[in-house]
Parts: sequence; C-alpha cells; structure tokens
Amino acid sequence: MLNPNQLLTVKTRYFLWFLVSGKDATIFITKKSLSMIISASTDFREAAKAKLPPFLFHYIDGGSYAETTLSRNCTDLADVALKQRVLRNMSELSLETELFDEKLDLPIVLAPVGLTGMYARRGEVQAAKAAENKGIPFTLSTVSVCPIEEVTPEIDRAMWFQLYVLKDRGFMRNVLERAKASGVKTLVFTVDMPVPGARYRDMHSGMSGKYASVRRIAQAITHQQWAWDVGVFGRPHDLGNISVYRGEQIKLEDYIGWLGNNFDPSISWKDLEWIRDFWEGPMIIKGILDEDDAKDAVSFGADGIVVSNHGGRQLDGVLSSVKALPKIADAVKGDIKILVDSGVRNGLDVVRMLALGADCTMIGRSYIYALAAQGQIGVEHLLDLYKKEMQVAMTLTGAKSLKDLNRDSLISF
Repeated sequence: MLNPNQLLTVKTRYFLWFLVSGKDATIFITKKSLSMIISASTDFREAAKAKLPPFLFHYIDGGSYAETTLSRNCTDLADVALKQRVLRNMSELSLETELFDEKLDLPIVLAPVGLTGMYARRGEVQAAKAAENKGIPFTLSTVSVCPIEEVTPEIDRAMWFQLYVLKDRGFMRNVLERAKASGVKTLVFTVDMPVPGARYRDMHSGMSGKYASVRRIAQAITHQQWAWDVGVFGRPHDLGNISVYRGEQIKLEDYIGWLGNNFDPSISWKDLEWIRDFWEGPMIIKGILDEDDAKDAVSFGADGIVVSNHGGRQLDGVLSSVKALPKIADAVKGDIKILVDSGVRNGLDVVRMLALGADCTMIGRSYIYALAAQGQIGVEHLLDLYKKEMQVAMTLTGAKSLKDLNRDSLISF
C-alpha cells in the first residue's frame, strides 16, 4: 500500500496530467490504479476501497443489520473442503458450459448490481464489454445508471436483464417491452426484495440519512480520481431505465426513497403469471433459499432459479447460500437450472458451488470491486484469475469437465 505522501504524489500527478491531457488522463490513472499489485481476485476489494468515496464502497461492501449472513456467505463457503486427487491425466480440461441454449466459456454470470455506473464511468457498458470478451453473460439491473438502450448497442452478445416486482406495473411492462426490443432473451426476476433490507452502513457512510448529499460531495473532493472519471465525465448520474420511462431524471438523491416507495410487499406467485405469459425467453427466479420455494418455481414454469440471500443485504440471519444449496439441489436438480450467488469471491468458490449441485454461479461484489479499481480491464483481469483458479482446483480434484464436479469432489460440506 502507498503511504499518505506517496498517495498525494500520485493524485497530484494525475491532476496535472488531467490539466494537460484532458479526458485521456483516465487511461493513465486506469493503468496506475494507485500502483496496487493485483495478484489474487480478492485484491480488487482493497484497490476499490482506496479509490471509491466511502458512500459507494460501503454501499457495495455492506450487508443488512449486523451483517451476520454477509459474513457467513464467505466463511461457510471457505469451509467446504475439496478432495484432492492425483495422477488423473488432466491434460485436457474444459470450463465451458451451456445455459438456456447459450454457450458460456466459464460457469459464471455477472449478476445484476444496482448503480454499477457509479463505480466506473458508464460502468454497465464497461462490465458488459468485459463479460462479452470473456464469453459470459452480463445482467443489467432494473436500477442501473445506464439504460438498456445505452448498453445493448455496445455488445454483440445478448445481455440478461433483471426485474423487480414493483407497484408501478406500467413501468414493469414498459421496461420488459424495451428489453425485448433490444434483443434481451433471458429475464432474471428478483423476488427476495418486497421491502428493502435495513442497511445500517448507508446511514454512516453518507449514502442516505441527514446531510447525505453534502457528505457525498465532500467525499468526492477527497477522491479526485473517481471525481473526475465518474463524477464529472460519467454523467448523467440517474436511474437510466426509470428516467427513460418517466421522461425525467431520477437522480441518486431519489434512489433510496424510490426503492422504499416502489417495492411491493404484496407480491405473490400470481403477480408473476402475466410476466411468464408475456416473456418469450428463459425466466429465472432469483432469491430462493428454501427447497419448497424451489419446487414452487418448477411448478410455476420457471426455467431457472438463483439460490441467493441477496448477498446478505436483505434478511440477516438466514442461511448462507452454500448451506441452502445442497437441499435445493436434491429437491429440483434436473427439473430446473440452478444458479447460485452470495459469497463467491474466487475460482475455488465456483468449483465448490458446482460440486454442491449448482449449474452456474453469479458474481456481484467481486466484479464491482474490479470495475471500480480498473474498469473494463479490471473485470477482464478478474475473470482471468477466476479461470486460472478453477483450472488449478479442477486439475487437483480430477475433474476434467464441469460435469465431473459433484459431491464426490468434496470431503465435507
């Protein structure tokens, strides 16, 4: 890590470079990224923390209440012991898979993350490009900064789109029509957020609460790299998909309030029926932690589920995703595609999840840290690290393909 004097020097150099070179200075700072060495996928978190204003870092880094589930997502997953096997002739090894007639070079999907465009300049576009370059899908959030119409022209691969059940059904239909018109085929329907969770870090960090706007401005001033790259050149800072629908900007100041006013606690399976009828492509239900809910998703006619506790950001104290996964896999494996998120931080975690019964994983925080630190280049680097980590794990567990990963690949879970 740089000491304060070195950090000031880097920031000063960047500011002078910016005055001379204008927006080309972003190339300089992206390559430097505060001179941190990224050797592991988990290193991006510290790089992001150094670069981001606290209100943004803690928004992505934090969870709900005491953050017990947030912590257990990672610790429970790390406790899953892989079984080492040797002398298995691992000269040919494949990480490819297929989901919903779509080929993936890695069993990873970039998960929907709200406000991605606040972590890097037009962040959703950069993340989508990185995913396409690495042969995996990118999922755009309902509450993204960049609207659907900005992201899809930048990539050739069809992206996925995530939707909440909202009180404004007119918006839901509007955004589904726009997604379909833009070539989106796979819909991820998030059902574990009928109300926002209690995220106490947001009040402390300036994301919400008294004088939040003033606090965010003060933080931006002391984080010059982010301030220029995203704060100045990353505008507009609004909820792009919602702004397009309403014909007016829904700004960051309105974000928390809009969430609270528009999520619908009356949601039931019946509310999803018209969407199932309207949407012609694969439909995935995200936010399943119980095997009975997984069975209901099969009965409903969903094509996939995401075993997820929303990254520990909703109900604290619920099971970690890795603890919930085995029973759900036992109940519905083969009847529906099983994806899983929450706690996946490296390639070993992906291997563990697949061995426990998942068909694919989704990553959120992990790629946002990389995006914040180094933009599109950072996300591509992260995925390369995941790939190398998976290759090592599979070589030393004797799994030549993803289909070879099962509970026989584990000692304990």
